[in-house]
Amino acid sequence: MTTYSVADAKSGLPRLIDRALEGEEVIISRHGRPIAELRPLTAPAQATPSGASHDWLKRRREARPPVNITSVELLDQVYADTPE
Repeated sequence: MTTYSVADAKSGLPRLIDRALEGEEVIISRHGRPIAELRPLTAPAQATPSGASHDWLKRRREARPPVNITSVELLDQVYADTPE
């Protein structure tokens, strides 16, 4: 563990960040008391969809009433109702 003063941190923050990324435990102190720690962030875990979420989406889609119109027909209706 290496401790640096706030003044050192202000003048050399990029260097301290590099040290933290290399695995060094970087502590910043004020008046000799530790107040902050620099450390690399860990990547958040990527949420992968579960089979349950796929099943839920499928059930929801199947529960909806059919529209009985294609997207092309719908757009034709929209443009037909739009004044030029």
